[in-house]
Amino acid sequence: MAKNKTFVIENIEVENFAAEGKCFARHNGQIIFIEGSNVSPGDKVKLWVNNRKKNYAEANVLELIEKSSLRIEPFCQHFGVCGGCKWQHIPYEKQLELKWQQVNDQLHRIGKLDVPQINPILGSENIRFYRNKLEFTFSNSRWFTKEEATKGEDHDKNALGFHVPKRFEKVLPIEKCFLQKDPSNQIRLVLRDFANKNGYSYYDHIAHQGFLRNIMIRTSSTGDIMVMVQFAQKNEDAIESVLKHLKTNFPEITSLNYVLNQKRNDTFYDLEVHTYHGKPFIEEKMEDLIFRIAPKSFYQTNSEQAFELYKLTREYADLKGTELVYDLYTGTGTIANFVAKKAKKVIGVEYVEDAVEDAKVNSKVNGITNTEFFAGDMKKFLTHDFIATKGKPDVIITDPPRAGMDEPVTNTILEVAPKTIVYVSCNPATQARDLSILSNKYEIVIVQPVDMFPHTHHVENIVKLELRPS
Repeated sequence: MAKNKTFVIENIEVENFAAEGKCFARHNGQIIFIEGSNVSPGDKVKLWVNNRKKNYAEANVLELIEKSSLRIEPFCQHFGVCGGCKWQHIPYEKQLELKWQQVNDQLHRIGKLDVPQINPILGSENIRFYRNKLEFTFSNSRWFTKEEATKGEDHDKNALGFHVPKRFEKVLPIEKCFLQKDPSNQIRLVLRDFANKNGYSYYDHIAHQGFLRNIMIRTSSTGDIMVMVQFAQKNEDAIESVLKHLKTNFPEITSLNYVLNQKRNDTFYDLEVHTYHGKPFIEEKMEDLIFRIAPKSFYQTNSEQAFELYKLTREYADLKGTELVYDLYTGTGTIANFVAKKAKKVIGVEYVEDAVEDAKVNSKVNGITNTEFFAGDMKKFLTHDFIATKGKPDVIITDPPRAGMDEPVTNTILEVAPKTIVYVSCNPATQARDLSILSNKYEIVIVQPVDMFPHTHHVENIVKLELRPS
């Protein structure tokens, strides 16, 4: 390895994928992690090593010299520039293999766990147009591809699309996105053309000025469509004009909303949402349950695969109708309500108060009377006093955020010692860390990876644990 911290390697073969979707190669005995989406194991590339550490280095691809035989043709024109769908050039069967291996490596290497044979990963039936929610950003600072910049043509600097990775102010204009079913693409493009025709300003993410800021589109299996537009200026005539245009051109929109956001970030959870047309929510159906989804609600973005995930979670909980179930990090109570008919009672705990209110509404809408939901910081809420009041759980289902469970929560679960734990995770690395602690009293009996996000490195994993005999 050269002594310089930055240098070029003229020709090197990419060895395999690593964590977080990166690839790696080896040079003079040292591992080099390769950034960027347009790279595959077996590629021969020219690398710029731009960050050298003691035990590894980081690099970007300067040139693709020879393509790997593993590659397939990407289906999206924005591949390699857009930050999403980074594995389009990898066959889906190979993607599933890599995700299974990721779960296997993290449980063994990070958790150092004694695990049974890991089940084959459950792939997604639909690998395009599988998302029910997308957000697009307006920006007056368009990202230009190398080809566009080289031509030196006079391009419109406005863009409606996705943020370019690591550039908060730069947005790549999107013509067609393969993540969400129509009319998602049409809604975005019609709004873009209308804004351009009327000279409405796109948001400046540095100066924090401009009119149009963001559009969120949500769809459901029931046919409902929600659109929410964020405006950064209180121009009532212009707001009315935009919303009326969307309503007229897309009568199928069942929930049309807007937010006036004059903050320095795009989050709107502390702002009032105004319903311009239709209902203030859409509905998603799962078995015989109806879930109401408001603009601020969290709902798994792959509805069809979420159904498969929840069925497995319920199956592994193995409920007989007599159990008290704790659903930790319950969100909008989707899992809690989904398993409620099989349990005596389900208690859901969640940090976000609005989500807890959604959970209560979803129980009420479905006539479910054996659920109870509480809002609070999990590590402060899940105490011995709480458990003494509400009862010791027979089963705990936990579905924490990517950071995993706080150690006090894990320790409390160990002390309470329910018979069964079903741990659902979107980050097998932090899951492995938590399972290592739980393994003091629990045996892992089932490991089931589930692919929720085709063409990305992300993988969901369900682990069932059973209490060892004293």
